[in-house]
Amino acid sequence: MPDSADSLLFRSGDPNFMTSLARGLGVLRAFADSDGELTVREICENTGLSRAVVRRCLYTLVEAGYVRHDDRRYQLDVKVLSLAKPYYSASRSLPALAQPFLDSLSQEIEESCSLAVLDGDDVVYVARAATKRIMTVSLNLGSRLPSSCTSLGRVLLSGMSNEALEAFLSRNPLVAHTAKSITSTHEWRDFIRQVKEQAYALVDEELEVGLRSVAVPVHGADGGIVAAMNVGVQATRISAQELKTRILPKLRTAASMLSNQISSAI
Repeated sequence: MPDSADSLLFRSGDPNFMTSLARGLGVLRAFADSDGELTVREICENTGLSRAVVRRCLYTLVEAGYVRHDDRRYQLDVKVLSLAKPYYSASRSLPALAQPFLDSLSQEIEESCSLAVLDGDDVVYVARAATKRIMTVSLNLGSRLPSSCTSLGRVLLSGMSNEALEAFLSRNPLVAHTAKSITSTHEWRDFIRQVKEQAYALVDEELEVGLRSVAVPVHGADGGIVAAMNVGVQATRISAQELKTRILPKLRTAASMLSNQISSAI
């Protein structure tokens, strides 16, 4: 259950803040990490909201067409797609600007390429060009992964201040997903420092055995990191050295072109 003191769902003292709207959005957000169906009890556990509040939110969302229910289980309805469409398809949106560069890079190197941003402490995939190679990790638009152990996440985290990084670590203790996962905070901090200096992150089978990836930053008009672009490969086919020597330069070129496009679109 989330800490109500830190959650927007429970903010008070701000006359401009619509608590009811925030709670309704929180109920919608509860479906993001589910298998598509939730009960009232499960939504309560996910959001920390009372059953009465959750039931009122669900009733409103059902009446508005964003949620449907069958017996005691609730599902998002097709109308929710209309909320995301402008973000993904607007001509000047980040995913729309990035897609041609991802497509071109993926075609050139014959590997999957992705663009992600930070949402809270996770990375969220907002654009992707995938090959037909079979990867164990299933990634689609909207997929979320922990930022601490992914190349995309470490690039995005490298743009944070030291204070923000320490706060991140306090909220997200390092865990071992594989035998290669970095679990020492000292080693992890050193890795992030190297990412800042080198402007890329290469993660070698830390999230999943057999998955190797390299990521670089995408910059906005003010020079800050607004996204990260990566290439993911099967470790049995492409070595870490080849990832650095053959693929990284092409990835950097694509990210630089996207950064320029973002600046000119403003």
